[in-house]
Formats: sequence, C-alpha cells, structure tokens
Amino acid sequence: MVAKTFGGAVHGVDAKTITVEVNVTQGQKFWMSGLPDNAVKESTHRVESSMKTAGYFMPRNKVVVNLAPADIRKEGSAYDLPMALCILKASGQIGAEHLQEFVIMGELALDGSLRPIKGVLPIAIQAARDRFRGFVLPKANAREAAIVNDVAVLGVDTLREAIDFFEGITDIAPLQVDIREIFANSRGHYDSDFKDVQGQENIKRALEIAAAGGHNVIMIGPPGAGKTMLAKRLPTILPPLSLSEALETTKIHSVAGKLGADTALLTTRPFRAPHHTISDVALVGGGGNPQPGEISLSHHGVLFLDELPEFKRTVLEVMRQPMEERKVTISRARISIEYPANFMLVASMNPCPCGYYNHPEKECVCGPGVVQRYLSRISGPLLDRIDLHVEVVPVGFDEMIAARVSETSETIRRRVVQAREVQSARFEKQKDVYCNAMMPSNMVKDICSITDAGRTLLKTAMERLGLSARAYDRILKVSRTIADLAGSDEIRIEHLAEAIQYRSLDRDGWAG
Repeated sequence: MVAKTFGGAVHGVDAKTITVEVNVTQGQKFWMSGLPDNAVKESTHRVESSMKTAGYFMPRNKVVVNLAPADIRKEGSAYDLPMALCILKASGQIGAEHLQEFVIMGELALDGSLRPIKGVLPIAIQAARDRFRGFVLPKANAREAAIVNDVAVLGVDTLREAIDFFEGITDIAPLQVDIREIFANSRGHYDSDFKDVQGQENIKRALEIAAAGGHNVIMIGPPGAGKTMLAKRLPTILPPLSLSEALETTKIHSVAGKLGADTALLTTRPFRAPHHTISDVALVGGGGNPQPGEISLSHHGVLFLDELPEFKRTVLEVMRQPMEERKVTISRARISIEYPANFMLVASMNPCPCGYYNHPEKECVCGPGVVQRYLSRISGPLLDRIDLHVEVVPVGFDEMIAARVSETSETIRRRVVQAREVQSARFEKQKDVYCNAMMPSNMVKDICSITDAGRTLLKTAMERLGLSARAYDRILKVSRTIADLAGSDEIRIEHLAEAIQYRSLDRDGWAG
C-alpha cells in the first residue's frame, strides 16, 4: 500500500514542496531514495522508537521511502514526522485519509516527542502558496509559522498527538497570530538610547548621517573612548522596519534557526557583532549544508566588526562584493544559493597596537612605522567602500559628569526618517535603490551635482588625501545625505566640506 504526504526543503531563503511517499510491500529491508543526507537516513531508528512508544510497530516487510523530486538533496531531521505517519498509513495501522492535504514537518525524539526545526517560515509561506489545508509541525515552531495567515498552523507535541488528529480522535485548533498587532506593538523598541551617551557630539552627527543615507562607517580611537557603545545604539536611530522588511529578515533568521520559541516576527533591526576569530564561511555563509552567514543575518540591520584589524584579511576581503551588490551568492558544484545581504557596516579599531596614537593625554609607545603597518591590515579597496571615517576622542571628566541632557534616539530618528523620505521620493522609479548609499555610479553625476567652488575643493582634497575614484563617489553620496538632512535641494560647499572631513582617516592621509 502506498501513502503520501508533503514536506518542505529550504533552498536559500525560500522553500520547495517535497512529496513524501511510502510503499510497504512483500519483502525485506528498509529502503530510502531521493538524495537523503545522513540525518535523513538515520531517521529510521528515531521513527521506529517513536512508533513503539506510541503503541505501534515498524513493519517487517519491505518499506520504500521516496522523497521527491528525487534530484534535490534532502537535509536535516525534519522529515521524521511525515515519514512516520506515511509508514503507519501504508502498513494499515492508521487510516489518516487526509494526509495528502497537509504539509507535515518535525524531528522525532526516541520517546515520540517533537523537537523544533529550522526554516519553518519559508515552508509555511510555500504551503500557503500551494493552498494546502494546513501545516502540522512541532508546537515550539508554531508561533513562527503562524504569521502566515493563509494556511492553518497546527502545532503538536508528540507523534501520538499527530496520529490522533489525523485519525479524527482529537481536534487541534489552528494557532492564530495577528502579525500587524505584533508589528505595531513592538516595532522600534530598543533597550539602549543615545541619551545615555555623554559628549561625542561629532560622532553622533556622523552616525546620524550614516543612518540617514545607509552609509558604512568606521570609528577609530583609543580603548574606552566609547566606540562599541555608540555602535550598539546605531539601530535605535535607523528608520523602523517596514512589514515586508521584517518578514524578509525573519525568514533569514528562521532558515538559520536563530528565532526563539516565543519570537514570531523580528520587529527591530538586527545588530550582529561577530568575534574577530570568525571564518570567512561563517561571515558570508556557505558550508557543506549552506547556511546564511553573519552578513545575511544583518540584512536590513547593522553588522558591527569590533577591532577590525584583528580580523583575518581573507575574512574582510570576502565582504567587498556583498557590500557593493547587497547580496551574496554561494556557489558549489551541485548548487548555487543566493542570500540577501543589505546591511550597514559599522567597524571600530584602535589607532595602533598600543591604542594611544594621537591620544590627547597618553603617549603612544609604538615604534616607527608600526602605526602604518597596523592600519595596512585593512586593504585600501575595503576602506574605499566605507563612506565615513571618524576619529573618536576620549570624553573628558568634566564632560562625562555634566548635567546636560543629550538628544534621545527618537529625536535623531525623526530627522533620519525625514531624510529617508526625501530619498524614497528621489529613487521612487529606481529598482532596488532606497537610499543614497545604494545609488549606482551612473546616477551620482546627476543627483549629486556640485558647484565650481565645490569641484575645486573636492579636487584639492583628492590630491592631498590620495583618494580613489570610488572614494570620490562616496564623498558625493555623503554630501547628498548631509544636504538631505539640512533640507537643501542642492549640495552646498559646507555640505561637501563636512563630507570630505569624514575621509580624513584614509591610509594616505592619516598616520603618515
């Protein structure tokens, strides 16, 4: 007898529907086809133990399990539950006439309980597109899947509970989640705020410009100057996530298994801060079983690289293409996967190995040429892709204890949102361009036109700092953002001058 139901396989950040077929006939042995990996093959033991716990048995006849399409590799342990149900139906132990109307996924423990799985959200989205009656999955993942309103999400705790549902013994109420209510109630809520930062007004200004235009930024300064504290507060002044951005970001975290059991939707912009010992694969994604890397987990958010020169050079260089294209493509012999990677890069570093070069009070003890060699760990092409270079100076004691109240993140965010609205109107007809940092080179000349005096100033700065053509474009984009924050239709010379000062840490113009 043949039994059939459906599951899902995650490919990149999307899912494909998988048909799970089981045939129990005369003969011996358990056979599995459809390019299963080791985790899928090992399901035999989990399924058999779970069946015994639920009061059933594994057939001693010939059991053939096929996962179709057979040319797509099936990975992970999430096919345990659909295989168990199909084996029970094919062997005549249960009726379960409605198996073909559902998508079923879940990992079985030896006692028949269900463990949570990865990639639930894209599978639920695909189930809704294919108009399945419902999606049966572990209860721990139900809230995550329930944000898809077009499919009934049925969470179960055990194999026994799933059998009883398909046999009509018990009924399971579909989990209902009001995605818009969740989004409205928790969007933009952060634990940190810029009002807690005393002083550092020039750094706050630079981060406001970065947030307004989506620009990358690097902060350089001695230990304890506040670089990490400032970077962690950058998401609080970025525009709130839109619902489509929240869904896209949540889907990536679902595929990576980074969502908690109580999290249905990510409503705040992600902030990822990997350690400097990270590998290039962990940063950009990939591996034997391809997974999103940190740059994709930072999609629509901030990727913070603390102590930038301590990262391996190969790790930093693999970021260059994703920073330009806003996506990363993982290519293997049999598969090619594309992950979105539209993130803001925020980096910090000490000015030298001892950390006190250019410090106003402490003396640097590094030898001749050490500062330049330390900075040279970061390649010129990577620095070119970072729009704002900001020198962070330690806050003095008097300023630290001053009673002056700093601007709140909400106040700064309002200005950022206004500037982003100007950019949204400007790029309304452009595909995949939403802010000034994403502006392609062929648009820079028209949108970032400057006066003759501005061209003279920019020429002088480029000659003195030894800037590249890419840095020239970056300066114009930053000056356009500064003008947007000022509510100016044209780029004035003061906007250009402020943008140029944010290139003062270029290799040819600093520590020389």
